[in-house]
Amino acid sequence: MKLTVVGCSGSFPSADSACSSYLVEADGFRLLIDMGNGALGELQRHCGLYDLDAVLLSHLHADHCIDMCGYFVARYYRHDGGPAAAIPVYGPAGTERRLNIAYGDVPDEKCMSEVFDFRTLTSGTFRIGPFGVTAEQVSHPVEAYGFRVESGGSALAYSGDTGPCDALQGLARDADLFLCEASFTYGKEDIPDLHLNGREAGQAATRAGADRLVLTHIPPWTNPAVNLRDAKAAFSGPVELAKAGATYEL
Repeated sequence: MKLTVVGCSGSFPSADSACSSYLVEADGFRLLIDMGNGALGELQRHCGLYDLDAVLLSHLHADHCIDMCGYFVARYYRHDGGPAAAIPVYGPAGTERRLNIAYGDVPDEKCMSEVFDFRTLTSGTFRIGPFGVTAEQVSHPVEAYGFRVESGGSALAYSGDTGPCDALQGLARDADLFLCEASFTYGKEDIPDLHLNGREAGQAATRAGADRLVLTHIPPWTNPAVNLRDAKAAFSGPVELAKAGATYEL
């Protein structure tokens, strides 16, 4: 299983990265987790526009899903013929309506369903191609999910956007790599059920027994070096900052 960080900035793109988007590949199958602001352009550095096999959206905040509108245009108005074949798009309830509104179309029309096969997420385990995927609802102001993706005996955990919650421990239990958000700075922001700081990300990785921690979704106004330091103080395993273009073999 291969993970490529397409984008890792939180809230809005930074000078160095698009917002949240992660390409996971195994056995020739390409699964994209989230497609935030700027991700569609960066994705084309790693994957052809029509080479994705499925999309998994953690929640419907713009920095995790808004480039799906551009991706709809690319698939619907394909230059070499009619619309591309529909691919599965897994997201919280109301994903199609939310994207229709963002695109500026009539909310309840089914235009996007011509190229996206929308499937509603619930907590539980299911298969997407060669991947076993576990989704669990996490602590965020909107319906939001964290994921565990398994293939070939390896496990990738992704927190999505969340405050501290018990679901993270199960998702990241003994994971080979825990891709965990660290939006806040310890001792600075304290807003329940919204985001983690570096210390909390490290604590979550320790409780889960994860092998490796990669901090992501750090907004441009947050000092990543401070979050990295705080995570290392709470987790004894390898810790690093996600970077756009970085790849990991699991």
